[in-house]
Amino acid sequence: MTQLLHEKFELAAKRYPLNTALVTETERLTYADLHTAVNRLARLLREVGCQDGDRIAILAPKSAEAIIAMLAALNARCLYVPVDTQNPVDRAVRIVDACRPRVILATAAAAPLLDAVVAASPVAQAATLGWLGGEVPKGPTFSFGPSDVASQSDAPLRLPGDPERRAHILFTSGSTGQPKGVVIQHASVCTFVDWAVDYFGIAAGDRLSGHAPLHFDLSTFDIFGALTTGAELHPVPQSLIVLPANLAGFIREHELTQWFSVPSVLNYMARLGAVREYDFPLLKRVMWCGEALPTPSLIHWMQRLPHVKFTNLYGPTEATIASSYHTVPVCPDDPAAPIPIGVPCRGERLYVLDDNGLPAAPGEIGHLFIAGAGLAEGYWEDPEKTKAAFIPEYGTSDGSLMYRTGDLARMGADGLVHFVGRADTQIKSRGHRIELGEIEASLATIDGLKESAVVAVDEGGFEGAVICCAYTLTDGTAMSSREIRMLLAKRLPPYMLPARWAALDVLPKNANGKIDKRFLRENVFTQTDAPAAAKVSAAMS
Repeated sequence: MTQLLHEKFELAAKRYPLNTALVTETERLTYADLHTAVNRLARLLREVGCQDGDRIAILAPKSAEAIIAMLAALNARCLYVPVDTQNPVDRAVRIVDACRPRVILATAAAAPLLDAVVAASPVAQAATLGWLGGEVPKGPTFSFGPSDVASQSDAPLRLPGDPERRAHILFTSGSTGQPKGVVIQHASVCTFVDWAVDYFGIAAGDRLSGHAPLHFDLSTFDIFGALTTGAELHPVPQSLIVLPANLAGFIREHELTQWFSVPSVLNYMARLGAVREYDFPLLKRVMWCGEALPTPSLIHWMQRLPHVKFTNLYGPTEATIASSYHTVPVCPDDPAAPIPIGVPCRGERLYVLDDNGLPAAPGEIGHLFIAGAGLAEGYWEDPEKTKAAFIPEYGTSDGSLMYRTGDLARMGADGLVHFVGRADTQIKSRGHRIELGEIEASLATIDGLKESAVVAVDEGGFEGAVICCAYTLTDGTAMSSREIRMLLAKRLPPYMLPARWAALDVLPKNANGKIDKRFLRENVFTQTDAPAAAKVSAAMS
């Protein structure tokens, strides 16, 4: 029977008690240290009234306290709900109100947000508040703190569990502006982690990055890929996320053996020359997931790090971390060549279906669906959205489901799946069907461009959607949008060339580190008044 996530951690703690488990800016904890802290907090959670299936909201950035809280919640047979401490108050309130936590755990870094959430939310006011560390702020009244945790027994809780039990809820952006809570079970995470540990060869003594924020599902692999194997987890401080040279320094200083992040980070590091030739001698693998990595950036990395393996992972939160993978066999020689998302991970199934719901022919673009062990349970208390997104699996009659990703893909003759773009990024302009991802791939080949993003704005005109490009330049580059357009015209037909351009100091990012294309559409390319322009200027700074 599949184990529960915290049980897998406990086995690793028993096997490797003196191994380093977690290295932060201020702490270095062994597996024994971490196990003791988790057991004590789990016991206290049950003592303050937590029951099976209760939600534990965690308002804390990446830290030892946050990871202890996540493991303790699981140990207490509850679901953990990480809340991004960078959230606006209104969004944090909506998440708390939606999940109705029995307990809210917080650290000093989240004190202002917690104060505002409690003031605005009767649900938060009814929850038990626990303080995980740092100076206790004025404001909300906390029911317990670190000294109460320390007084608990460090003996493990022995609560029977079912792998189908819910592990956590991850809130993602909803098209209506209301965050969607994706409910993930223990078994789904364990299936992916077991495959990944096998495939990537993760073992005791390895040192894994923790780049993703805790509310982003990539962090689930960082945490459990490390802490179920006797490896070390090295959370990347938030202060380094936008500093490519410092990120490279972090990899060197911590002697990481595996790096996992969103592609924009790798692209940024490549474009700013942060990676030296034969850098990171102990690094064995670089992995990315969440967006397409521009091929020129991959070439940059592979040429400098011939000793490292490079793996592209693909998968939405609704399918638990990743559903497919492709390890790039050799450094590409064509900077415009796309990188496949590959083949399904163990226990997963991918379908590329045409508009009639039938398998698309090899090479033809179709809609991408995912089925198998990684599928989420659905959306938290939203059966309507769940039913719309999780539909009967193609070719089955046993009630199994598949997830409608909203992505377009094509199956190669070699059986490798290629991501084409979002279904909503395939547009019609001046009578032509255009995939915006193809324009972005061509932009990525232009020297001097640090980052670029292409969006379409539908203004209801006869010509259809207007193609718009936002970009940033590398330091020392002086290049106009007219010059970029001329270079792009060497690769693309006239009807695919952007009609509007915006040169920015930095492209806006969402909470997961991806380029925020909705912001570009709504605030850069559709602004109509001076106040909006001022707002954009402030947001870009």
